[in-house]
Amino acid sequence: MAGYDYDLFTIGAGSGGVRASRMAASYGAKVAVAEEYRVGGTCVVRGCVPKKLFKYASAFADDFADSAGFGWDVGTPVFSWPKLVENKDREIDRLNGIYIHNLENAGVEILESRAILSDAHTICLPGLNRKVTAKHVLIATGGRPFMPAIPGIEHAISSNEAFHLPELPRRIAIVGSGFIAVEFAGIFHGLGVEVSLIYRQPNLLRGFDADVRDALTVAYEKKGIRQYSGEEVASIEKTGDGLVLHFKNDMRLETDMVMYATGRHPNTMGLGLEDAGVELGEHGEVKVDDFSRTSVDTIYAVGDVTNRVNLTPVAIREGAAFVETVFNNNPVAVDHTIVPEAVFSQPEIGCVGLSEESARLIHGALDIYKTRFRPMKNVLSGRDEQTLMKLVVEPESDRVLGVHLVGPDSAEMVQMAAIAVTMGATKAQFDATIALHPTSAEELVTLKQKWVAPV
Repeated sequence: MAGYDYDLFTIGAGSGGVRASRMAASYGAKVAVAEEYRVGGTCVVRGCVPKKLFKYASAFADDFADSAGFGWDVGTPVFSWPKLVENKDREIDRLNGIYIHNLENAGVEILESRAILSDAHTICLPGLNRKVTAKHVLIATGGRPFMPAIPGIEHAISSNEAFHLPELPRRIAIVGSGFIAVEFAGIFHGLGVEVSLIYRQPNLLRGFDADVRDALTVAYEKKGIRQYSGEEVASIEKTGDGLVLHFKNDMRLETDMVMYATGRHPNTMGLGLEDAGVELGEHGEVKVDDFSRTSVDTIYAVGDVTNRVNLTPVAIREGAAFVETVFNNNPVAVDHTIVPEAVFSQPEIGCVGLSEESARLIHGALDIYKTRFRPMKNVLSGRDEQTLMKLVVEPESDRVLGVHLVGPDSAEMVQMAAIAVTMGATKAQFDATIALHPTSAEELVTLKQKWVAPV
């Protein structure tokens, strides 16, 4: 493609950008990727990966307590936050190195600089004092934490800073009710921090099935995580003893640290997208068609920056589809209708397909199958925590529209269930599957009785 420095210039070396860059290079394209922070993006550096490592660490508190019921006497465990952070950082460094190695091996040039578009084909690299041109540009800059403009917000942290705290606070107030909020609530609680959750909604995890939301809300209440539902913070005050949250209803809450987890916004500020003619949505998201093409024919966008389905595997799939479309003459559109989701709360959540509420809006009448039971491990440990399993079924076709799980290993189970739901499996096919005993997952193929709402 004569006349340009690169066939593809990718802005952002997160999961979607890295996958697209490597694939495009494998098809013979000359590719460069610009990254101003670290290769690997939010998921690898300050998102999914370190968060799950922290989740593993925090879960040991329950494991040590539960072990007594199985005959173990582990004494008084001692936890070191600095050691956890050090080991986490070492693993992130390792993964960062692997991502860099894989890009370089594919022949992709890595440019450590912010990238700013000046037109549809020209990119300025202020960190390198360079300008380059590209036939195609891919925007893959992900999202950034949203911090509301309230008095005292400078005293709060986001999930970015939570991974690098010099020490654990004694008390933390987490504002939000989504993935990040509930996951960090479980993490900090498991590490011995006194946790308060503040959110405007009636309960946690808006958009999830109501039974799932209720199950997690109850589980967190039992753990002693204080929840302030239907509340909104008006300001944050720094005092000699810590921080004070002032609610809009005049209530006060004293704490040592405040973390905001009220969502993420597309990371499009200062990229020069408007100068290049790229149309943005009301939240700053890059507007794209089914093939991830923007309003400019040669500029595409994938991942969280488009605000479609903001999950790492979706960004990876979108990046691959973009390359197939543009560099392999094989137009591919990603189907966003069936996407499995995992929330690494404690207990864990796994869902795929439609919630009962969404399914009723589309299909009307439904057959609901659900069960709540005490997992086998909790019998000897004495832990008062139940598992929830729920199937949403369309009666006429018998097709399973949704699978919703709350309990140990829910994420692992729902990945397998997602195959069945994606294939359009019926309840009869679930029933025809022989159960694997003794497991929690066997309940998914032994649910015979339709649930009837109490009168």
